[in-house]
Order: sequence, then structure tokens, then C-alpha cells
Amino acid sequence: MLAPKKQKHRKVQRGRSDTTGISMRGNRLSFGTYGLKAVQAKEITSRQIEAARRSMTRFIKRGGKIWVTIFPHKPLTKKAQEVPMGSGKGAPELFVCPVLPGRILFEMEGVDEATAREAMKLAAYKLPIKCKFISSTLK
Repeated sequence: MLAPKKQKHRKVQRGRSDTTGISMRGNRLSFGTYGLKAVQAKEITSRQIEAARRSMTRFIKRGGKIWVTIFPHKPLTKKAQEVPMGSGKGAPELFVCPVLPGRILFEMEGVDEATAREAMKLAAYKLPIKCKFISSTLK
């Protein structure tokens, strides 16, 4: 799974406005011809990113090139079961990437549009948010 090699802080505060507003960066195609764009805001886990990437790669039979343009930097903590209230914050459990509407999640190149559209659709099924297919020809 994806996880940062090194972090400044092991645990982060939850935050109130991580997933409000629209994406100001990462909202245009940078590498590929086709992309998968987020329409909703939510946190995507490293397991979900990996599942989506695998389904796309499997569908295009390793034909084109795929870029994953998001990375899970934010650690989420979880307390052990049946631990009483208080007694501090739990241990880091997994890493997530906060995604805002308009953010490009995946990019693809080297395949025809019908194949790319179907591969991105399969990837979107694996994610907890609504996504839409975009291409550099459509904009």
C-alpha cells in the first residue's frame, strides 16, 4: 500500500475544513490524455487507490501508461477496541488523501478513448466518491 517514507508528525489533528471547497491545484491534466476527475469531496485510503490502479492496469492489459496523481500523506488514528474514553489518541492505523471536487485522480495515455473510458469506469467503482471521465480533447 502507499504510505509516506518519512513524516514530520506521526499523528495529525483531524481538522474541520479538509474537504470543503474546490480543488485549486491538480485540477488539469498534466501527464496523460485521459483522466478521472473527482466530483465529490472525501478522504480516499491507500487501499482504495491501489484497488483502482490495479483494476485499470488489468483492463488495459498493461498497454498504456497510467499516472496516479494523488498520494495518501495524512495518517488516521484508531483506538483499540474496548478502550475507555480518555487515555489519549489512538495509534496511526492507515493513510488517506483528502480529495476535493475537481481534483484529477488518475491519468492515462497510450490507449484509445473507449478503452480508457471503460478502464476509468472500473476504477471509479473502487472509489468512495463520484468521478467523471475527462479527456484533453474534450476539456
